[in-house]
Amino acid sequence: METLKISIIGAGSGYTSEIIEEIVNQHEQLPIAEIKLYDINSERLEIIANFCKRYIKAHNSSITITIAKNLQQAVEDVSFIDVQIRVGGNQQRTLDEKIPLKYGMLGQETTGVGGMMKAFRTIPVMLEIARAVEKYNPDAWIVNYTNPTGLVAEAVTKYSKAKIAGLCSGGLFPKWWSKKALDVIEADVDYNYVGLNHMNFAYNLTVKGRPMTDEEFDKVLENSNHGDVSVELMKKLRLIPSPYLQYFFHRSKKIKMLQEKTTTRGEDILELESEIYSAYADESINEKPEALKKRGGGGYSEVAINVIKAIYSNQPYKIIVNVPNNGSISFLPKDAVVELPCLVNSYGITPLTVGTVPKQIWGLIAAVKNYEQLAVEAAVTGSVDLAEMALLAHPLVGDYEIIKPMLKEMLEANKQYLPQFKL
Repeated sequence: METLKISIIGAGSGYTSEIIEEIVNQHEQLPIAEIKLYDINSERLEIIANFCKRYIKAHNSSITITIAKNLQQAVEDVSFIDVQIRVGGNQQRTLDEKIPLKYGMLGQETTGVGGMMKAFRTIPVMLEIARAVEKYNPDAWIVNYTNPTGLVAEAVTKYSKAKIAGLCSGGLFPKWWSKKALDVIEADVDYNYVGLNHMNFAYNLTVKGRPMTDEEFDKVLENSNHGDVSVELMKKLRLIPSPYLQYFFHRSKKIKMLQEKTTTRGEDILELESEIYSAYADESINEKPEALKKRGGGGYSEVAINVIKAIYSNQPYKIIVNVPNNGSISFLPKDAVVELPCLVNSYGITPLTVGTVPKQIWGLIAAVKNYEQLAVEAAVTGSVDLAEMALLAHPLVGDYEIIKPMLKEMLEANKQYLPQFKL
């Protein structure tokens, strides 16, 4: 097979080391010869680039690490472009978390009004990247982990011609939990899966080709890491929900818990980042720092490299990806991006048809998708009215007297990152 070149946009992220690790581990199946790194934060980029070079040398790999000076260089002459950006950094994330809590609403990175503000900051930048790919390298694939990945994928597929795989590691969780609970390998476990990013459900679980017994399923639930989703509730639903469903199923409890905390998750991560980057900058360290384990969000590199491998080698994989619905979920619009099992090969990414969606969840999925479509349009047009309508549709918000002042404050707090809004 011919050798490959890829690029990583947002390479100053602490997660870049996980991608490099997966590439080195799978080099025989995926002969990547060069990895371009690009980030607007030159200090972090230099730290991570130097670490990557040390890591590659320590593992006797011949992969070349280069630094792109601008976006054009980052997207040119590569087959895959991995994107993992955070517009405004964790500084803005803390505002997404704090401001809604003042109004008795959920403050969270990707869910509720906080998630919408992250989308508003992120979507224009992602479209800038997508249009650079259109112009300089239209055959390349964007492999995206930038959150909120479902809204990002919908914006890119609706407003550009760039090819994108919107990814999240959440689709692997039921396999991980089943492996732990039942002492099986991940390949032994399969399931139906339906929903949106951070609003998804696994059901009809099988192990070694047969349906799980009720006892096995309950054991998986009891050994899962679902945040604060009630095990009792999951047993009644007979579904495995994304951990993010804790914010929908236990909203008053979660809001009270977040209001009582002295720091937000964003503030905790800002403190942790100093430890992580100090480790990366230490020239004696050539393995992933232990502090990275505290950061969370693992598993993405496995999904990303499997997508790249499937497209590049035409070895078909069944992978959960955020893609346009195209009739897979009958009650959602065709252009709505959904998170589904897909067949991935050199022809691209094809969603698999979903059967009857469990009646316990179809209304919630439809409501959140309604919010998402309005939010994407608001992010592109800069319409405050559409932003209000998006929050009015959101099942976690929906109170106009609160929406108006809360949205006004959040837009003002993000003003420097929202050129599309005429504030």
